[in-house]
Amino acid sequence: MSRNVPDALSVSAFDYPLPQHLIAQRPLADRAASRLLVLSRATGAIEHRRFRDFPTLLAPGEVLVVNASRVIPARLIGRRSNGRLAEILLVHPEPDGSWLAMVHPGGKLKTGRTVAFGEDTVAEVAEVVGGGVRRVRFSGRLDVQGVMARYGAVPLPPYIARPADEQDRDRYQTVYAREDGSVAAPTAGLHFTAGLLAEIQRRGVIVAEIVLHVGPGTFKPVEVEDPAQHVMHPEWYQIPGPTADAVNRARREGQRVWAVGTTVVRTLETAAAAGPAVTAGAGWTDLFIRPGFRFSVVDALLTNFHLPRSTLLMLVAAFAGYQRTMAAYREAIAREYRLYSYGDAMLVV
Repeated sequence: MSRNVPDALSVSAFDYPLPQHLIAQRPLADRAASRLLVLSRATGAIEHRRFRDFPTLLAPGEVLVVNASRVIPARLIGRRSNGRLAEILLVHPEPDGSWLAMVHPGGKLKTGRTVAFGEDTVAEVAEVVGGGVRRVRFSGRLDVQGVMARYGAVPLPPYIARPADEQDRDRYQTVYAREDGSVAAPTAGLHFTAGLLAEIQRRGVIVAEIVLHVGPGTFKPVEVEDPAQHVMHPEWYQIPGPTADAVNRARREGQRVWAVGTTVVRTLETAAAAGPAVTAGAGWTDLFIRPGFRFSVVDALLTNFHLPRSTLLMLVAAFAGYQRTMAAYREAIAREYRLYSYGDAMLVV
């Protein structure tokens, strides 16, 4: 770490004791039954509520922005030519039909090596890209969509200590997911039901969509002490014209813009980086939001609880303030909130 990095901005400052029994291994039977910790961005005051109360916190004319990306069954288990198992985690399709992917065991899957999936399809490593990433090409009776449908599994986070099952294909998706592409769920949205969204709209709130395809970098630990030296994994996003219009109109009229998840925050703030207005369109973002960042779009953030030393926790601390964020985490752990993807929610407002 550079000697010039203040302690509050070092990666170690975002560590906290993690009780393993609080890591949610399964979703609740009712999405909206999650607990909701509400943190005041202005005062640091904390309230404890239930997620089904969330619609009552919004006002007519405000804009709630959600990420409509859908998780794909990107984790593929096949066999190498010697019969031993290998894993391919698909990350992103390339224009030439190949895929960027992370593989295991990485040392064995060099250029030209293959992984077979049943009698249907073979994936060949076409290129070692670097950083643990390979370019792979599929050949055989099934295309990539067919391979995922038959052999793929939802890539649950590594802290969920069980294999993915059929329940996860439904519950590790938001109810509004529509655009395939993520390898991890935008988990803040997992708490919504169709009924809650309808209630929010009945209250005169505009529900708008963006798409950001979450990549494996969301699980990448920060391995340097100075956050400025951490390299973010680029992720593809798209902002439709109606969403940009709704957000910009809200900003002009003094209405709040609510972001459902860190992915929405990064997308909107990326799109506003060149000026005061959010611009519609598509692109890639590697925006790393950490304390010191100046927000220009988002007024309220709904999120889940995040791993120690993670870029996601740093984003929340940038938005709510470092001291208030860490105090809220201590409170959540003391009250035994369920943590992470299938856990409870936190609202900074």
